[in-house]
Amino acid sequence: MFGKKSQPPIKSLIAQGTHIDGNLKFNEGLRVDGEVFGDVKASPEESGSMLVISEAAVVQGGIEADHVIINGTVRGPVHARELLELQPKAKIEGDVCYVALEMHQGATICGSLRPLMNGASEEEKPLLKLATKNA
Repeated sequence: MFGKKSQPPIKSLIAQGTHIDGNLKFNEGLRVDGEVFGDVKASPEESGSMLVISEAAVVQGGIEADHVIINGTVRGPVHARELLELQPKAKIEGDVCYVALEMHQGATICGSLRPLMNGASEEEKPLLKLATKNA
């Protein structure tokens, strides 16, 4: 109860059998069961966004949201600003950036994995300091 964020509601659905050509921008929650040929991105101003790519879905383009759940096919970069869940039938062909990652057996990624620091860019990572004697 304490310290747990509530999940945003899934208010939009791209149904199975639907084919969209073009980029999508959404608020709160979106579930994709159809095909999207373009980028699918949550508004960066909107906190707590969720994107679900179902088993039957295909997205050819980049995806970006706070919480991303994939069980279908994504051909493009994936950026999860908080949590990335890869379910057993997830197939990603592209580079993946995430803060936290949950990957089930059977999920595949053809690309690089890059963990992100929560709220910090890569340049802000602390440097390794070696202990030395000062004479």
